[in-house]
Amino acid sequence: MADPRAKPEYLGTGRRKTSVARVRVREGKGQFTINDRPIEAYFTEERDRRLIVGPLVICDLRNRMDVRVNVNGGGFTGQAGAICQGLARALKTMFGGDKEAAATDGEAGSTGMVKKLRDSGFLTRDGRMKERKKYGKKGARKSFQFSKR
Repeated sequence: MADPRAKPEYLGTGRRKTSVARVRVREGKGQFTINDRPIEAYFTEERDRRLIVGPLVICDLRNRMDVRVNVNGGGFTGQAGAICQGLARALKTMFGGDKEAAATDGEAGSTGMVKKLRDSGFLTRDGRMKERKKYGKKGARKSFQFSKR
């Protein structure tokens, strides 16, 4: 049976290239876990860690939220982008960025958080993907060497 004192979890899904991240956010002490490992152990590059915690820093919630992430597919940078978008979407649902929640609550402060996330570009999916290989070509665009005779 579920504990009635448990804090609610908010979910968000992020995608980038071939990476998919499922993010769960709840109020806590600022723990960040990716695939059951701390963020420092999973991402060695500082720029990737900064990108991931960007939505929390924008909303001034870095040490007030516990974040658990399951991510798979792609490389490290693609996974970092997917986690960033998933975290922003989870924060959006938490602050009532949905139309129904905003209509019932009517809080101006919560929509300000969503506006900050949207203006910073965290809620926008980066649609760039690898172009597929075409027939008669060496790769997506590169051709074989042409010989006239």
